[in-house]
Amino acid sequence: MASGTLAKSQLWGLLAKRLWIHIVGAFIVSLGVSALCKFGVAEPRKKAYADFYRNYDSMKGFEEMRKAGIFQSAK
Repeated sequence: MASGTLAKSQLWGLLAKRLWIHIVGAFIVSLGVSALCKFGVAEPRKKAYADFYRNYDSMKGFEEMRKAGIFQSAK
């Protein structure tokens, strides 16, 4: 019968190692989602607003709304 020291368990430090992997993964996923929102939603929306207001005539819009009866005080 051989006597010796027991080897350390493989579970030693496993929680810290797994948490670190999950934190790094969550950070990478959040960066990807934020980039997708910026370039997939925000930039096209800003471009659409800029295109709309580039040729928008506020007085013409006001006259159309006044003729449609939206404003009760303006005749």
